[in-house]
Amino acid sequence: MNIIVTITDLIEDPSSTEYAIISEKQRLPNSMSEVTIPALRLHLSESVVVQGFKYQVLSIELTRSDRLIEPQDIQNLELPPGIDTTGGVAISGRAPMWLYSYLTHKLDRTDWVACYDPRLGAVVSITNSHQVRTGQVIPMSPPNGSHHPFGKEKRNMEVGLCPVLMIVGPPDSGKSVLSHALFQALLSEHPEIYLQRAHWDGEGNYILELSAEATHEEIEAFKKNNKGALTERFFPYHAQAILQLRKQKSLVIVDVGGMVQPEKLPILEACTHYLIISSKPEKVDAWHEFCRDRGNLIPVAVIHSRLEEIEEVHKQEPYLEITCGPWVRGQVKSVPQSILKCVKSTFIKTYT
Repeated sequence: MNIIVTITDLIEDPSSTEYAIISEKQRLPNSMSEVTIPALRLHLSESVVVQGFKYQVLSIELTRSDRLIEPQDIQNLELPPGIDTTGGVAISGRAPMWLYSYLTHKLDRTDWVACYDPRLGAVVSITNSHQVRTGQVIPMSPPNGSHHPFGKEKRNMEVGLCPVLMIVGPPDSGKSVLSHALFQALLSEHPEIYLQRAHWDGEGNYILELSAEATHEEIEAFKKNNKGALTERFFPYHAQAILQLRKQKSLVIVDVGGMVQPEKLPILEACTHYLIISSKPEKVDAWHEFCRDRGNLIPVAVIHSRLEEIEEVHKQEPYLEITCGPWVRGQVKSVPQSILKCVKSTFIKTYT
């Protein structure tokens, strides 16, 4: 199995890290030191004190244009100078779990180490202090997109909240594959986007990025082992996570399950737009009724999913309607330009 790690394997899911909420006066200062190697750059902030917690932020930035990183890239990686061992350190940024593990080990002489999850805050993973406990969430907010190109772009959104594109449609239409492909296609130019999986079927980015040698039986067994179940708190939890992400990201893509269910109403309330992908034309109207009529969401596109290779645009107004495919793991060559153009024109407004 290939060991090259793509950006969606990264700690930006239940494996995640990036930005929370504090007041304007509490915003963190610029980095005071940094370390750069070919694959990544580590930024270290000055120490700050927020709500009685003294800490620095160690921010990870992947520097290659394709955002790829390999295990050998960290063999000679050292921490930036200026670590204050009398306080905590919060690690922030999109990076693989093994890099977070390495940095946590390197920081074990500090008061505490936390990993930033943009949906929660900085979650303490180790502590040498009586001030904080393992599992405690520390409020913090690294600068949002200040050193990324997308940070210079206008956001088509309510004040302080980014837009959210919900990917919907009946089962076996290609929602997870499309969500992953769209996220990957946008990510290299716009790193401040986020893909939230709001379903429990066990199919995540790790499934979609398995090597070509993985068999169908292995994949199905992996999904079965990771499959969850619907509970009362499942959709409210994800709705709250989406609202937190909207305060910090430039665009959130949400992949939800393939059934029209009243339990999903909290998700509707947290989203702004929707895209339907359906292999069954007769199911499209039900999703319009659910998302547009009940949720007051704005339609972006309807994709009629096919197993054969095809791309046929039917209309572009008031939303894109297209027949294309295949949306099957390992068979997607690229996201059609008509879909990318539609999404970018809807959500990415640049200064001229």
